[in-house]
Amino acid sequence: MRGSTDFTTETLHTRVVLRRRIHGISAVLLPFRSEGRPDWEGFAAHVERTLQAGLTPAVNMDTGYVNLLTAGERRQVLSIAQQVTRGQVFIAGAFVEGDTGDLAGAYGRQVEEVRKYGGRPILFPCSRLKALDDREKLSVYRAVARSCGGPLLAFELGAAFASFGFIFGDDLVRGIVETPEFVGLKHSSLRRETEWRRLALRDEVRPDFRIYTGNDLAIDMVVYGSDYLLGLSTFAPDAFALRDALWEQGDASFYELNDLLQYLGQFAFRRPTPAYKHSAAQFLYLRGQIRTEETHPASPRRPTSDRVVLDEILRRLEETMASITTQSGLAPSPRPNGC
Repeated sequence: MRGSTDFTTETLHTRVVLRRRIHGISAVLLPFRSEGRPDWEGFAAHVERTLQAGLTPAVNMDTGYVNLLTAGERRQVLSIAQQVTRGQVFIAGAFVEGDTGDLAGAYGRQVEEVRKYGGRPILFPCSRLKALDDREKLSVYRAVARSCGGPLLAFELGAAFASFGFIFGDDLVRGIVETPEFVGLKHSSLRRETEWRRLALRDEVRPDFRIYTGNDLAIDMVVYGSDYLLGLSTFAPDAFALRDALWEQGDASFYELNDLLQYLGQFAFRRPTPAYKHSAAQFLYLRGQIRTEETHPASPRRPTSDRVVLDEILRRLEETMASITTQSGLAPSPRPNGC
């Protein structure tokens, strides 16, 4: 609905964008070994699987425990991503929690660090930024844009995921959309209404700006014009790529696969929300794709009994994907992964 940021459920049907090509970015889980150290080989393999599925990998994100890693570990993540992607686009968090001094300068240093390894930076929220009012926040974002240039991504992260996260006011969103160096915004409020407002504002102000849904509880936001940067997609990049291809082809099997993936999301992202990373490790271990189901030692865990549910979801997912592929003849193929 262009020309107005007012958006209601009565006009919901007018937002559906049929047969669009969805840009999928997947936040890559960092696997861990049983002794509590990162599994770097397993991480490299999972970045490669994400690329092969046709999704853009995102590293040093919440899914990759960015707030729990040391600076050296974050650099190791960037180095491995650079080696695996071989010049293809990957996204990486510019994380400044705990940095002192000028805030824009701290972000600028992290932006340049990400770019040194060939990544595209997304500006993570932090406690100091959260404490500012929206006018001051926008000043920081625009100072980073002026000093570093684009392309940049912004990130609004709900406090359910991390204590330093916050959701932007509408005026701050407008200011970022109007800043040309920013090309997209990841939105993780877990609320449809807020994201619909983001889409309406985008359509009014700058239609080429991308809204990346981070709503793992409503992954069908892609039908309304959102793209995605999800933690849920790290469970099964191949399934998300197939789902996206079905939507682009106008195949109604999209809904069957999307519903099953959403069931997985509702289960994995229940409270406490940060424990979804252990759910991801459990699921990938059941798939035989990582060596253990361990998580970062400081990250919350799920009960062992979750494996029974995850195993059943995995069985249904494999059967559904095989059936859809057989009936439609459609299989996802790697596509250009640029933002």
